[in-house]
Amino acid sequence: MKTIKIHDMTLRASASLRESALTFKEKLEIARSLDRLKVDAIELAPIGAGKADQLANRTIAGTVSAALSAAIDVATGDVDATWESVKGAKHPRLNLLVPVSPVQMEYTCHKKAPAMLEAIREQIARCRFHCESVEFTAVDATRAEPKFLYSAIEAAIGAGANKVTLCDTSGVMLPDEFAVFVANAIAGVKGIENVAVYVQPSDEMGMALACAAAAIKAGATGVKCTAVPMGYPTLETVARFAQIKGADMDIAVGLRTTELNRAVAQMERMLGAEKAEPSVMDNVGLGDAANVTLDINDEIGEVIKVVRQLGYDLSDEDNAKVYEAFRRVASRKHFVGTKELDAIVASTALQVPSTYHIENYVINSGNVITATANILLDRNGEKIRGVGVGDGPIDAAFLAIEQIIGHHYELDDFQIQTVTEGRDAMGSALVKLRADGRVYSGNGISTDIIGASIRAYISALNKIVYEEA
Repeated sequence: MKTIKIHDMTLRASASLRESALTFKEKLEIARSLDRLKVDAIELAPIGAGKADQLANRTIAGTVSAALSAAIDVATGDVDATWESVKGAKHPRLNLLVPVSPVQMEYTCHKKAPAMLEAIREQIARCRFHCESVEFTAVDATRAEPKFLYSAIEAAIGAGANKVTLCDTSGVMLPDEFAVFVANAIAGVKGIENVAVYVQPSDEMGMALACAAAAIKAGATGVKCTAVPMGYPTLETVARFAQIKGADMDIAVGLRTTELNRAVAQMERMLGAEKAEPSVMDNVGLGDAANVTLDINDEIGEVIKVVRQLGYDLSDEDNAKVYEAFRRVASRKHFVGTKELDAIVASTALQVPSTYHIENYVINSGNVITATANILLDRNGEKIRGVGVGDGPIDAAFLAIEQIIGHHYELDDFQIQTVTEGRDAMGSALVKLRADGRVYSGNGISTDIIGASIRAYISALNKIVYEEA
């Protein structure tokens, strides 16, 4: 399965919107939020003449783990100063922004094609002198003369660029046209097979996501997005697309979808953006069932309708088991919400023989060390060990399990709640994994919430393995 790379341009795009001018603290918080979401790269705006932008870049560079891509305007940018501002990042990158359409070259750079090619070679080479990761962004690429565009990309690659971005700045192309444009560029540029190709489609006609999807089918490596609507595909829409069509297209994204809604809401507040309609990722995977409540008077048809909206596709036998369990819970409560219904499905539906059993696990975590997990599982008598390093003990544990099974399943949802009260309270964890478009849920209970989470993951995994057998 191909993992699509996601670059977030929120900080870069917001710099061009005067009404969205961000404070130093807001820039830092947005970068941290994006880093927690596991975007592949965070893009920074070109630095200004003052020291404030450089200081903000240096601070962000020392904070995030994702690749940090600093934009440089080919006409006015300072490569050396930009590099100084991000060289402390774990994965620094320099991104040269170059207009390649005749109108933009004349208007912004006052250069003809031969002079522009020379400027590209010179500036990319200077970027490569400082940094191993160098990107060439072809601004307004869809309105460029194809011959010149290909020459510009070849010049950039020859000078050391190892990433190329094709922009439909004006948003003039339909999805099928954009797919042909990307495919022709990949086929027509010498050496492009050795670099990563990204696309930056405009949402001028409301087709940015469709154009991005078409470009991915045509061979693009990744997509440029923003956290909130800014005229480009958003993280939410791309994540939702991968969730729905990933199995069909054999693609996935590495975003933490379970944290996306909260992180985007936080960034919207800082950017002053207002949603015109509910986010498509609100309560990931719930669709119309997000705020549904049921009671003892609801018939099986209504309950199963909500179960399907939650993403489950159950047999008639499992539907009957879920409804019976729902009736027992509803008789003791005034209503049953989607979280309770999730737990009911996890504990009653698709109960299968266990392929994987937990033998033991060791978790190390703290505020001065990186979380690690060492897990030993039994599969049909074979003992298999996995070690994971992650952003917290639960993330490390899940990565260790993925190492054991040799496969990554999308984490559709993850919930933790207490079952009993007191210092020795029992904790319940619910894990929902998505495989081939279907959702499988597992439930785990333990006084150790990490243990409960591991058991919930294994429970869901066993259901997937049973179905795939």
